[in-house]
Amino acid sequence: MKYLFRILTTVACLLTAIYTHGESIDITINKPRSNSTYMLDLMKLALSYSDKHYNFLETSETLTRSAQVEALRNGELTVMWGGTSDQMEQDFTPVRIDGYRGLMSWRFFIIREGEQHRFDSIYSANDLKQFKFGQGKTWQDGNILQQAGFNVVRTVKKEGLFYMLDGDRFDAFPRGATEAWEEVAKYKQLPLTVENKLVLSYTLPTYFFVNKNHPQLAAAIEQGLERAIADGQFDDYFYNNDRVREFLKRAQLDKRRVIKITNPFLPKSTPLDREELWLDLSELAEGAKNYGL
Repeated sequence: MKYLFRILTTVACLLTAIYTHGESIDITINKPRSNSTYMLDLMKLALSYSDKHYNFLETSETLTRSAQVEALRNGELTVMWGGTSDQMEQDFTPVRIDGYRGLMSWRFFIIREGEQHRFDSIYSANDLKQFKFGQGKTWQDGNILQQAGFNVVRTVKKEGLFYMLDGDRFDAFPRGATEAWEEVAKYKQLPLTVENKLVLSYTLPTYFFVNKNHPQLAAAIEQGLERAIADGQFDDYFYNNDRVREFLKRAQLDKRRVIKITNPFLPKSTPLDREELWLDLSELAEGAKNYGL
């Protein structure tokens, strides 16, 4: 499969294949949705610590997760981002710093309006097993839920899941922290809402994955993120991001019960021992307070 690319950022180009000081380096990425530039902007922050110039190119259309993986494997993409797995870390060079500080390891349920009462008495993973959950056909989240013993209904197209939920095909659609409220608003013609008592938690880091032919780029992203963590720029970026701020205002985390399940697909190389890379609910609440939220 071949994709057309267009230039996002124009910088001077040097005709050399060697990474040298002041060189312009092309990075081809999947075209992000207009409201989903968080990881792209984070990568730009990381690369701002480098002395190289980076020229960002994007696909002419937004690719599905499976299409991105294929394009990254054959070199049509230079880098992509998403949830990790052993296969992803074998096929590509992972930058093992979660771009969302663990935030996307929490799932909030989109449900039908008028059905909050069905979830009010839920206190455990076993309690949740009475429900059916919607998921994309190839999503790692669906695999995690199935391994935990949940009843999962899957389909190819994400957009169809909202209509399937409305049509009683399943009971809840678990979504990431910055996704749930946005998607309810996007599909405002449907009688859907975000459940307000629970948060489902399993460790699923969001990493940058770099084509193995670009080890210098992977190193530059990792080094830049480490420096941004050390000097506070990562925190500044995270807490000042519009989507993160909107989530923190709406989520009412202090009023939710956390239900934890295990991610059996989590690679053993995940740096869980580096506490500075992850935020728990109390740390997130404290950080939000410090940033005026």
